[in-house]
Amino acid sequence: MNAASLPAAEEKPSLRRILASPKMLAIMLMAAASGYPNQLTESALQAWLKDSHVSNTTIGVMSYVALPYLLKFLWAPFVDRFPIPLLGRRRGWILVTQLLLAVAIAMFAVQNPSAALLPVAVCAVTIVFLSATQDIAVDAYRTDVSLPTERGPAAAVTNLGYRTAAWFASAVALLVADYFGWRLAFLILAGVMTLFCICTWLAPAPPAVQQPPRSLTETVVIPLKELLAGPGAAALLCVVAVFKIGDAFAMKFFTAFMLDTGFSKTEVAVVVKPLFTAGALLGSVVGGILMVRLGLLRSMLIFGIAQAVTNLMYCALAAAGKSYPLMIAAVLIEHVAGAMGNIALVALIMALCDVRYSAFQYALMSSIALLPRYGLGYPAGWVADHGGWFVYYVVSFVVALPGLIIVWLTKDKINALDQQRA
Repeated sequence: MNAASLPAAEEKPSLRRILASPKMLAIMLMAAASGYPNQLTESALQAWLKDSHVSNTTIGVMSYVALPYLLKFLWAPFVDRFPIPLLGRRRGWILVTQLLLAVAIAMFAVQNPSAALLPVAVCAVTIVFLSATQDIAVDAYRTDVSLPTERGPAAAVTNLGYRTAAWFASAVALLVADYFGWRLAFLILAGVMTLFCICTWLAPAPPAVQQPPRSLTETVVIPLKELLAGPGAAALLCVVAVFKIGDAFAMKFFTAFMLDTGFSKTEVAVVVKPLFTAGALLGSVVGGILMVRLGLLRSMLIFGIAQAVTNLMYCALAAAGKSYPLMIAAVLIEHVAGAMGNIALVALIMALCDVRYSAFQYALMSSIALLPRYGLGYPAGWVADHGGWFVYYVVSFVVALPGLIIVWLTKDKINALDQQRA
């Protein structure tokens, strides 16, 4: 791959110095803004539909409202080519999408799934489209401002910010809905969304690109050629596609599983989701540290095995029923492993990007990576309805195995890429 990179500093900065920089704080808060709306059309929507007595299969079909996350590479070239005349090439797009997201989330408050699902789906698709557009700009911002030595820490703080905000949004939605109803929950969430605009306004600007794309053709053809150049390009993109497939399947119906196991919405909000987030935060820190020592290949293999095996812990919870000790162990351990896998995958994608076309290239590769997460809605719902939750999580382990095999088969290419980007 012929991905250009920013020049490295003469002296490699310490991990402490990197993490303490205003740049890393901005990256973390930008990631929080990305994660915040995501769970509103996943976890919160699942619980909302459950309250309206919608079947798991129908909920699985409704999960396809998230398809814009997979298709965002189609309009990412516009983000590269046409900057909004406010706050620069990346932050202008981020600010506008955040304001529109606040309006779209507020529109959820006037919908009623019991009366009609179509208006709910339209609102959800709008939220996902705006969220995906924000993701395009945020991912490009992170890629543009991160030096090669900062990619690992940047991936770690990204996971920290994303997971924390995703939990906060989901927890607030579930907790407020349990006591005051869904309308107030969505209005509060819309108000919080506007606060992210402050971070966007104050974030440091990325360095100017010497030769930005001069046409839409250039924003598509050249970056595609770079991604597909070389004999190992297709294999590396295959790794991006399948590395998280088992984890994606396991988490697809996480909230529905917890509710069916006997945990209330309040318990999910104040007990399960904080454990979810605590495990993810711990995994982000541990994964970021270990990745520096292990390198990209060993990290992907070790973290990938861990995230596959830990899915089986949910089988024990499914068999035992509502059990706090089993739930705590399963949620914490599985999300530590899953977050570590995220660190390795984000670092891989960042290393493959050219800063001139980072919006399009990152959007394309993240769409490929998200394909299992957003493409498995119906089959996952079908397995849950017809096989039960125990079988569901056995399947999540089985579907993770091909990803590990492909990582091993492409080990030389991953090692070479890691050395080139060191």
